[in-house]
Amino acid sequence: MAAASNKARTSQLRSSSHAFCNAFLANKPPGDMLDTFFTRSPKITEHGPAWAASRLPFLGKTFTGRRSTQDYSGNSKGSTCDDYFELLASKLSFHPNEKTFPPESEHVVDAEAGGSGVVSVMGHAKFASVATGKSWEEDFIYRLSGFDEEGKIGHWEIWADPLSAWDAIGG
Repeated sequence: MAAASNKARTSQLRSSSHAFCNAFLANKPPGDMLDTFFTRSPKITEHGPAWAASRLPFLGKTFTGRRSTQDYSGNSKGSTCDDYFELLASKLSFHPNEKTFPPESEHVVDAEAGGSGVVSVMGHAKFASVATGKSWEEDFIYRLSGFDEEGKIGHWEIWADPLSAWDAIGG
């Protein structure tokens, strides 16, 4: 990739990741976020231990595609990116603030990684269990990759603190 092209791509990916993170601060609906910031074949993976899936069913698997494009006669039910947001919201609430995400200049971009670029963003926010109300603050990391030519996200990976979520949900 030529230096000028690499610089333009870096700027595009950084801007895309920043706009995506700001959508959380603006409390955008998940469907709007998927429509606006993701490719037509999105993937979301929130990493975590398999044993935690009984309380945190959004952990440890990759959600793919959108509900509107899935065939529900198959086994896609519960596995779309729309389902990820619904499962997450049924268990946890997210309470971001103006300092949850770093300034755009601090989004770490490798425009060549993975063939289409990778962006890493570290965040910090308060989360709470929907069932118990127990809350905690944590740091988390977003890894955005699989970008298309327009800078839309193909794969959003999340690393967070599943033990705190597990404890807050109880059971």
